[in-house]
Amino acid sequence: MDDPWKTIGALVARFDAHDRERGVGREESLTLQVLKIGEEFGEAAQAVIGARGTNPRKGNSHTWHDVEAEVADVVVTAMVALARMRPDAAAFFAEHLREKSERFL
Repeated sequence: MDDPWKTIGALVARFDAHDRERGVGREESLTLQVLKIGEEFGEAAQAVIGARGTNPRKGNSHTWHDVEAEVADVVVTAMVALARMRPDAAAFFAEHLREKSERFL
């Protein structure tokens, strides 16, 4: 399997280039990228509601596979956000994970 951070780096380069072409500044790009995490989370929440069938109007509109895919989208979007903020995202994340996991493991 390829290094996920390498793929994230390629996505970052693509999104940064797109924003430059549109005249979007760095601060606005980062703000929008963080908001994108919220959008993706909303899609994951919607999929859970659909998988549980709790919306009487829509019923069972999603599967748990849909939920898994939406959660993966949240993770990818968050990784892209972190990488857009920090050139050392992989190392920063590894250290952050180590610190957080020490509390629970």
